[in-house]
Amino acid sequence: MAKRKKLLPLDRVAIAVILVLTVLIGILIAQGDAVRASVRNFSWEDKKIGAEDTSFNLIFSRPMDTKSVESNLKIEPRLDGNISWAGRRMVYTVLKPAQYGNTYKVTLENAQDKFAAKEGKKLSIQSFTGSFKTRDRTIVYIGTDGEELGRLVLYNLTQGKRIVLTPKDLVVMDFKPYPQGDKILFAARLTTNQDLLSGKLYSVTTGVATQSDTEPEPASRVELILDNKIDGKTYQNLKFDLSPDGQTIVIQRAVKDEPGNFGLWFMPSSVNDKPQLTRIESPPGGDFLITPDSKAVAVVQGQGAAILPLQKDGNKPLDFLPQFGLVQAFSTDGTQAAMVKFNSDFSNPTQSLFLVTNQGINKELLKVKGSILSCQFDIASTNLYCLITQLLPGEQFIEQPYLVAFDLKLGQQKPLLVLPAGQRNVQMNLAPDGSGILFDQVVSQEVNTPNTANAIKSSGGEAIASSSLWLMPLSTLEDSAVTADIKPEQLPLAGYYPRWLP
Repeated sequence: MAKRKKLLPLDRVAIAVILVLTVLIGILIAQGDAVRASVRNFSWEDKKIGAEDTSFNLIFSRPMDTKSVESNLKIEPRLDGNISWAGRRMVYTVLKPAQYGNTYKVTLENAQDKFAAKEGKKLSIQSFTGSFKTRDRTIVYIGTDGEELGRLVLYNLTQGKRIVLTPKDLVVMDFKPYPQGDKILFAARLTTNQDLLSGKLYSVTTGVATQSDTEPEPASRVELILDNKIDGKTYQNLKFDLSPDGQTIVIQRAVKDEPGNFGLWFMPSSVNDKPQLTRIESPPGGDFLITPDSKAVAVVQGQGAAILPLQKDGNKPLDFLPQFGLVQAFSTDGTQAAMVKFNSDFSNPTQSLFLVTNQGINKELLKVKGSILSCQFDIASTNLYCLITQLLPGEQFIEQPYLVAFDLKLGQQKPLLVLPAGQRNVQMNLAPDGSGILFDQVVSQEVNTPNTANAIKSSGGEAIASSSLWLMPLSTLEDSAVTADIKPEQLPLAGYYPRWLP
């Protein structure tokens, strides 16, 4: 009788593994298609987003019953939006920007598997929780008091922190934040030079990170972008604008000793040993604004507004609007513009505000016996906010400034705030998330006041004695009762020309 072959240890291990796998396979076969679905990717997970971020994605491991997902998805604080699907990918597009200074929590429970639901089975998704943050509510202004006098100051409203960005030897005259908020482009003159046309262009870091997972550059790092002396000539840098993509600067400048020699130039926004300036060969113009696509500039020329390409040969405008004398603002998507028409009735001069679309529609929103000082679209291009003055009756020329909102969908306008009469130097700026409007109230120095010559000056050349900053919260235009109760809040800051960081 033959002896049974004895199993080796390795054989025993192999047999045990085979038995375990057989059991597991049997269990899976018995369960059929009952593996629970899950969220594989959340595109905003642990990110810090801004107003330009308009949608997030959820990607599922299996096809889902879309109605059950939509009814069980929760976002806290509330963030309204529309949902669309592409296979296992769900796209959530927000209706309004997420409010800055918040942490949002996204949860999904009890959503059903698509195929299990068709078979009458209730197979819920694995519970999902994700989160994301928005940028801090941060403003920048030019200080008017003490150590901040004439300097660029950053104030983080979310954290209550204040940083002076520019050095003592520079007096800031104008500035524009870069689109990521990590730097600011500004024009400044030396404190020892009172010539308002002697300004140079600089950039300064804000200390704000462009992404949540990167370390920001230290704040207050200043670099010269454009000198006022190039190739043996002295230039007067009159005005500048920064393109929406942050890549191009347009400068209106003149040769100091050559009257009539002025025009528009453009250059890359990055720092170079020798700036690569290119002149736009086009008739000189007045006020200007870079278009939202960053490829052209709208400039007042003669009796109209011309859209010039950002190239050397700008003699052939992309468009010309002869009826308008000023471009106040473009919508973010470039489909709309707020333009001003100066009506030619000299006995009763008025200004009209028009909404101009890329479909050829010119709609008059307002006619006023006064001035349309500034306008700004919200990020969704559904509302337009404007700072306007109304000429008061009487022999003296006194204007009353006020803020007004236009609901472009409903075609309605609503006054928001009336400001003190006689203050024409008011500056306003809409928050990127639409939560509020910043504005200043400047007190001008008397002409014969001592040290007027050394005082900081507004863009109009008036000496500034002091200035306060105010924040007016905004509610929906549809809620007239709430809007009527809006009250501005004075910020504990002494400055003027306030701007939000993007």
